[in-house]
Amino acid sequence: MSAPIVVESPAALAGAVGEKATGEWFTVEQPRITAFADATEDHQWIHLDAERAAAGPFGGTIAHGYLTLSLLPRLTGELVEVGRTAMAVNYGLDKVRFLTPVPAGGRVRATVEITGAEPTGQGVRLASTVTVELEGAERPALVAQTLALYVPQP
Repeated sequence: MSAPIVVESPAALAGAVGEKATGEWFTVEQPRITAFADATEDHQWIHLDAERAAAGPFGGTIAHGYLTLSLLPRLTGELVEVGRTAMAVNYGLDKVRFLTPVPAGGRVRATVEITGAEPTGQGVRLASTVTVELEGAERPALVAQTLALYVPQP
């Protein structure tokens, strides 16, 4: 893991544009994939049927793309530290691309690059590009342009 991006307040995020931080490796195990399938009712065989998936296009079961996306808070949660913040909330996504399937047992990690910081009436809207790397793969598992709102302490 690289050092996190640390700023003293939401207003200081503008000075962090261009900075990057990379997180630790995280293993995506089959029980998590199965639980996600149950939570979303997406029980496609490529995620759950080990025997059929072994003969399929990926050589085994794979995580749902949306499961990988849903791991962004886990993968990036310690990569940006903003002081004097009352709260930070997910503001949405501008673009997401799923580039490489994550196999059950695969290890992923995220790199965050701050690409913008826009003051709003509520705080600062932070734009970042998050790249989720799959260990041993040539291409990332996913790349997402994310938005978060940092609300300063009163």
